[in-house]
Amino acid sequence: QVQLVESGGGLVQAGGSLRLSCAASGRTFSNYAMGWFRQAPGKEREFVAAISWSRGSTNYADSVKGRFTISRDSAKNTVYLQMNSLKPEDTAAYYCAGGRSPFYEMPRDYNYWGQGTQVTVSS
Repeated sequence: QVQLVESGGGLVQAGGSLRLSCAASGRTFSNYAMGWFRQAPGKEREFVAAISWSRGSTNYADSVKGRFTISRDSAKNTVYLQMNSLKPEDTAAYYCAGGRSPFYEMPRDYNYWGQGTQVTVSS
């Protein structure tokens, strides 16, 4: 059974940083991509960033380019999202997901999901 477990969320002031982690287990993800999505109250789930597990190719939403960095540690089966220069509009529940390509940006293209971790940015 596939499990994705996020951690690292919390409350931070605007301009601050957080690093989210997503630990994957239950299958081999070498042919997969791992993505981060976020969902604010009353809004649809939106793509944030993704990385291919094997090549390390990355893709970012325009709203986070230059501020967020996605990376992976194959030995630990863990994907990270380093978030810098956080803004109040980054406040959301952040979800880790497993899909086929880092260039897929729709939630329906991802088959595996974590339970989410809350990020709150105060102004």
